[in-house]
Amino acid sequence: MILFLTSSAIGTYRSEEPLTYSGFNPANGLADELRSFWKEDSRCLMISAFPEETELNERLREEDEEILRDTGLSFSCMDLCDARNGRECASRLHSYDFVILGGGHVPTQNAFFRETGILDAFRGFEGIVMGISAGSMNCAEMVYAQPEMPGEASDPSYRRFIPGLGLTKYNILPHYNAVKDDLVDGLRLFEEITIPDSMGHTFYAIVDGSFLLETVDRAEIRGEAYRIRDGKFEQISGYGEVYRLA
Repeated sequence: MILFLTSSAIGTYRSEEPLTYSGFNPANGLADELRSFWKEDSRCLMISAFPEETELNERLREEDEEILRDTGLSFSCMDLCDARNGRECASRLHSYDFVILGGGHVPTQNAFFRETGILDAFRGFEGIVMGISAGSMNCAEMVYAQPEMPGEASDPSYRRFIPGLGLTKYNILPHYNAVKDDLVDGLRLFEEITIPDSMGHTFYAIVDGSFLLETVDRAEIRGEAYRIRDGKFEQISGYGEVYRLA
């Protein structure tokens, strides 16, 4: 399996700045690396993080088709997996060459994986998986579901650690550039929530344009990234740099 864990593979989060490129974000070599692994006329599947929002999902599927074309990647289909066909998609997951795990709400997407059997279907998958935001977070063995919605940080029953797809041992926290100053239930997202939660854990916060690339023989973060471990926060790489994890 080839794993691309991105923050935003296309553009930026909470920004209205016009993009200077089309297709997947070329920053830090994402588009080039993806092309190097790509299979001609790939069968593609987009798994939604909003399983009940069918109109939104159809629009996102069409946008993903356009992004693939603009990146110069050939494909024979771009199928959509949401609440209408989740179990069916799980049963034929291994027929696809490229799977996108969309961005959205981490616990909602995680529950969809579990309810449909997608959680187990990835075992032995040999294609390319691209996680986007929540999709990247849910790839971990044990997912850190960083509180983001009102009530999640203050609710003692909210589960901050939940079993994930088990595609990687690394925990990615996306959009650091956009969310680093966020408040959730009156608490500073990183200083008062995430850093204290890192005791006994390691998280990697990445900005839009950065990503983790993992193959059978390497794991590395490309671009600006920060490590949060046992209550300590430090920058480990910058734009254009490679931080090797394994």
